[in-house]
Amino acid sequence: MPLSRHEPRPDSADPAALFTSYLDYYRWAVDRKLRSLSDADLRASRLPSGWSPLELLIHLVHMEQRWFRWGFLAEQVDRPWGDNVGQDPHGPWTVPDDVDLAELLEALHTGGTATSAVLAVHDLEERAALGGRFTKDPPTLAWICFHVLQEYARHAGHLDIAVELADGETGE
Repeated sequence: MPLSRHEPRPDSADPAALFTSYLDYYRWAVDRKLRSLSDADLRASRLPSGWSPLELLIHLVHMEQRWFRWGFLAEQVDRPWGDNVGQDPHGPWTVPDDVDLAELLEALHTGGTATSAVLAVHDLEERAALGGRFTKDPPTLAWICFHVLQEYARHAGHLDIAVELADGETGE
């Protein structure tokens, strides 16, 4: 029984196909939730921690890039910590005033396409390349997939709370 009417049910036991399906599922869940909010609600926080839904989205965009492109592939990426004030990995999330929901959702789904391409051609047992995010002891692609999947699931749950506080909607 799916968790929601949107949950994937791939007819596969292939772990890479399952990761691809569930990462896509969470990206689209985040997309649906964010599109339900007004621009004012996208940029405002109703939470003690202070993050806004748009800040959470920019975090997801950069997080996936950090793990798959910069991390696993060791590609040089522009501003890997661009979601954080001053590019401080521990700083608060920030969204430039001239960046909007459409731009960030496009970046989210473009990043998802890049991740799917990685999963289509690399074995899950393969270790990340050195030279990007990692200089020693790189994790396997499977570990990276689990980490990114839990980030999406965790933050989609956070977003559920923010959306409910903004407009009373609960959902999948």
